[in-house]
Amino acid sequence: MDLKQLNAFIAIADLRSFSAAATKTGLSQPSLSRLLKQLETDMGVELIDRYHRPLHLTEAGAFFYDKISAILTEIDTVTSMTQRLSAPSSILNIGFVPSVLYGLLPEIIAMLKQSNPDIEVNLKDISSYQQVEALKSGEIDIGFGRFAHQDPWIQQILLRHERYMVALPKAHPMAQVREQRLIDLANNRLILYHQTHLPMATTVLASNAISTGLTANTIDDVAKSSSNGLSSDSHLENKPITEPLLHLFAQYGISPFMTTTVSDLQVALGLVAAGEGITLVPASLQTVRTEQISYQRLLHENVTSPIYLHTLKDLVHPNIPHLLTAVYEVYEQRGITYRKQNFA
Repeated sequence: MDLKQLNAFIAIADLRSFSAAATKTGLSQPSLSRLLKQLETDMGVELIDRYHRPLHLTEAGAFFYDKISAILTEIDTVTSMTQRLSAPSSILNIGFVPSVLYGLLPEIIAMLKQSNPDIEVNLKDISSYQQVEALKSGEIDIGFGRFAHQDPWIQQILLRHERYMVALPKAHPMAQVREQRLIDLANNRLILYHQTHLPMATTVLASNAISTGLTANTIDDVAKSSSNGLSSDSHLENKPITEPLLHLFAQYGISPFMTTTVSDLQVALGLVAAGEGITLVPASLQTVRTEQISYQRLLHENVTSPIYLHTLKDLVHPNIPHLLTAVYEVYEQRGITYRKQNFA
């Protein structure tokens, strides 16, 4: 068994076609077939059922694919990290989610360059979910994101929590209400925009809120549930709520009456400006489209969006400590409460 055989098997299993796998790998179909046959002979196991179109994995093949894929990913990650250790780049590649760019990131980068004029920075717009693979591949050295990651290769720091604001069309009846409650927003169309969802281990409270179908039409019951805790004896199956905005509502036992899902935050704000619904955004976004959108504060103090900084555990770029220093200097200037941390 060798890497050529394993990579051939993975390509065939992924694409369920020898011809497509040949195109992807640059090998001929006879070469791929030979490598797969050698692997099956070495293992004494049939991995691919060749008598169906598209090709099917056998039960043993599906098990082997699941386990060996993770191992090959780790080999690729270790190889990439070893290459970067032997020839480190002087450029600091920083990934960020768009909402962070509207916040303090420009000030942080300016502070970093002012204190360290020799540091070259490359910024890349990339979702929180994609940042994990980008860190492993070396596409970025560090990432600003909105979600915690449970990955053995990644270490992260919680920089701070940013309050959510309600974004409403200027013509909305509640546009001038200075302090909003989630229960009062539930009869509006909520525009969802997150590309990354929460981990599946979400609270039972949130799961029960959706399964019981609570809406603003049951305000009295919801208010009671919010203060006393939602009953968990629903006859329906509990399903974790992984969409971040729905999760925030569900923490208070509320399910919005209508939702629309769009590709990103800018599209969501565009729909709000057009009067097509409302959404929740981090406070740093409250300067966007202010001619058409009213941003109002939420009463719920725990309705926040965290900002994480994450990098690899075993390969910390030498300029990352300088970046962290710049972050905390900006926080000091802005009077933002924080707990100073460092990467290991």
